Amino acid sequence: MTRSTSAAQAAISAESVPRPLSGSGTQAPTLVSGGNVFDLRRKPRFAESIIKAFLFLCGGISILTTVGIVIVLGRESLLFFATEEVNLLKFFGGTEWQPAIGWFGIWPLVTATIMVSVIAMLVALPIGLCIAIYLSEYAGHGTRSVLKPILEVLAGIPTVVYGYFALTFMTPLLRTLLGRDLVEIYNTASAGVVVGILVVPLVSSMSEDALSAVPGSLRQASYGLGATRLETALRIVLPAALSGVAAAFIVATSRAIGETMIVAIAAGAGPNFTFSPFRAAETMTGHIVRISGGDLSYDSIDYNSIFAIGLMLFLMTLGLNILSQWIVRRYREEYE
Repeated sequence: MTRSTSAAQAAISAESVPRPLSGSGTQAPTLVSGGNVFDLRRKPRFAESIIKAFLFLCGGISILTTVGIVIVLGRESLLFFATEEVNLLKFFGGTEWQPAIGWFGIWPLVTATIMVSVIAMLVALPIGLCIAIYLSEYAGHGTRSVLKPILEVLAGIPTVVYGYFALTFMTPLLRTLLGRDLVEIYNTASAGVVVGILVVPLVSSMSEDALSAVPGSLRQASYGLGATRLETALRIVLPAALSGVAAAFIVATSRAIGETMIVAIAAGAGPNFTFSPFRAAETMTGHIVRISGGDLSYDSIDYNSIFAIGLMLFLMTLGLNILSQWIVRRYREEYE
């Protein structure tokens, strides 16, 4: 009887302690053994509030910057398409780009951009993926600590240096191997190869992160079944990291499309509708650089055309980023 009375008194004492409301972020004073009451309610911390506000401000600035870029591109592009000589049919249906004389076909610039990007990906994707597999599956800690900084050095070289490297080394090499009559001095092939070298660190770094995130238990299970290290890397680890590797490829493609200085120096300085990678052709970014450096009057047709090309570039890279996010969501595998 005494034990039951003591239990009842303890229950009444516990119920008399105020409890937090559902959904509240604070805790009420808690009664512990011995009759001591501790206040466990969260106390405001001024430093954490400042940090939270600063991080929120940084996120807001990035969003506002993107919105501002979209507004400027859209507004100036509307001025270009509002001109009487310009319409969407001429813009997407023509193969000549000379706004000063009324030729508004965007395809010479688009095809040159696509050729450079495709050549760059043919160089960067196999090399970057092989580097990522080696770093993730074969290299030891010491080797990885040496190779990773070297790759970061490649990513830190100014692109103007890459541009002159393409013009003074890669172009003479291609002309020696394939013939001077076939390869012009300015061509999209040399620019594409060097752009591929430029994005190799991006591909290898992102792919290596995706491969390293695969749980080691999958590798051990594969080894236990008798698979070799190469079979494990290609048939187990790589498919498991497919979403991250695909995202790395698409991000690298967006980087190649937006590259400026290499193509401005090595690819050519005039719109040319051609599918030959050994001829001179001007990409969208190269064209923007070239005509922006000239004496353009504000609100002229040439000036407004820069923003129309920029909007086209923005839509291309936006589409690739959306595709990347879809691939990550669609093929992502989660392991416990």
